[in-house]
Amino acid sequence: MNDVLPQDAAHQRARDWRKSASDHVAYALLVYTSLQIFVTVQAMKSATAESLSILPYLALIVLVAAIIPACRKFERRWALRPDEEAHDPALAGDFRRDIIMLWALAILLPLALTAVFKAIAAVL
Repeated sequence: MNDVLPQDAAHQRARDWRKSASDHVAYALLVYTSLQIFVTVQAMKSATAESLSILPYLALIVLVAAIIPACRKFERRWALRPDEEAHDPALAGDFRRDIIMLWALAILLPLALTAVFKAIAAVL
């Protein structure tokens, strides 16, 4: 019985990749949406072309709607792991790589969209 308790305690203290991935996805979606709204809306306010008035709003809707399935796919990749892998320290490198890609997408995509929008507005 004493052998079971230390292993169980160590197992519970080990990082659960499933929960951690879910947490990262939730926070990344908040950051992405906030950046998308605030950065892109500021770019929209500076645009003067009448033809661009509806385009940025449509882009906001499409990109927010598109990022959710992408994040859900990422989250499912980790959520469907069996219990044996949920706490496996050998997956730390894979997890770190996926999290870096998730956060890069969450931060860089709204900034890239804003840059494209500003470029289009400057040409028109």
